[in-house]
Amino acid sequence: MIAEKKYYKWLVVALLCGVAFLNYMDRQMLTTMRPAMQVDIEELQSAANFGYLMGIFLWVYGFVSPAAGIAADRFSRKWLIIISLFVWSAVTFAMGYANSFEQLYWLRAFMGISEAVYIPTALSLIADFHQEKTRSLAIGIHMIGIYLGQASGGFGAVIAEAVSWHGAFHFFGMAGIFYSFVLLLFLKDKRPDLPQAAIGKPLPGKTPTLKALALLLSNISFWIILFYFAVPSLPGWAVKNWLPTLFAENLGIPMSEAGPISTFAIAFSSFIGVIIGGILSDKWVQKNLRGRIFTSAIGLGLTIPSLLLIGFGHTLFHVVSAAVCFGIGWGMYDANNMPILCQFVSARRRATAYGIMNMTGVFAGAFITGLLGRSSDAGNLGRDLGLLAIIVLVAVTIQLAFLRPTANDFSD
Repeated sequence: MIAEKKYYKWLVVALLCGVAFLNYMDRQMLTTMRPAMQVDIEELQSAANFGYLMGIFLWVYGFVSPAAGIAADRFSRKWLIIISLFVWSAVTFAMGYANSFEQLYWLRAFMGISEAVYIPTALSLIADFHQEKTRSLAIGIHMIGIYLGQASGGFGAVIAEAVSWHGAFHFFGMAGIFYSFVLLLFLKDKRPDLPQAAIGKPLPGKTPTLKALALLLSNISFWIILFYFAVPSLPGWAVKNWLPTLFAENLGIPMSEAGPISTFAIAFSSFIGVIIGGILSDKWVQKNLRGRIFTSAIGLGLTIPSLLLIGFGHTLFHVVSAAVCFGIGWGMYDANNMPILCQFVSARRRATAYGIMNMTGVFAGAFITGLLGRSSDAGNLGRDLGLLAIIVLVAVTIQLAFLRPTANDFSD
């Protein structure tokens, strides 16, 4: 069987990289299609309203994430990923028919439900296929799909100008529906400690949900990881959702240029960051159990001066250089979140743990997205984005002071 081949664990990463690409492209392209869409939907002319549209996705995504993680620890991850991809792609297709702000609002909310299932499920699956020596690199390569999705989403404005914003949603929605059938043929699940799950049936031998949550929430290290994950989510989501607007405002260029420049700069540099962070972490942790933590801290440290330059820079060289530095640092940080979690939480509860992490991170993102919408209307977007560097410094300090793993792969 193909799942027994030595290369299959990397095929899983490649398959899920494609899903991650669609996951982020479908949500991200809306950020650069606002100028085209506001011609037909007048409410989008308000930056605050646009912030609400982006925010509802994040709030719903956050609320669903813990339940998604619990489901991934108890049911077939293959089917959860396939159903999730199919549903959010169908929603993307339907957005091409929206003709009011209310319709877009509720479709974005429903997209938040379906997309929330994917990340904790996919990362726990990759973590099971890849053990200590390749885990960070595998997670990092998967993240490349996310960054490419962000970059491609940045071309939403270009596609909207060339065809229409309706056509862009229709095309990418159909692409995701087709890809869900590719996964049906090739994606397999893996449970190192348990039998395969039957479709729709819980895995046997699992700890009851409430007991599993109690064990997880009694883990002090998990709370530190939760804080460390949530705080950087503020600038992380801020950059994802508002960088194209900031580029357009600070550089005085149209969104059709600002979107591709900003998202490509972040995506390309993040690609470099995950490769560096993945390789460095996998090698460093063999010599020092805190190697993954040190690699992550270095990456997050790079985002601190970057945020200041992104927020206060007004030349193309300054803001693009800052975006590239932010992307490299963010990639190093991003590649090591799940591997660090694996050092403190057992395989039986990792998806649940990451679902809770996703919830807190996304709630932080929803808060900052709405706040920066009002900030943009007031003309203070750059200043407020730059000030986020302060809280990132606090997060790095706490991580280095308190996270001390005793194993590379925790078991209990």
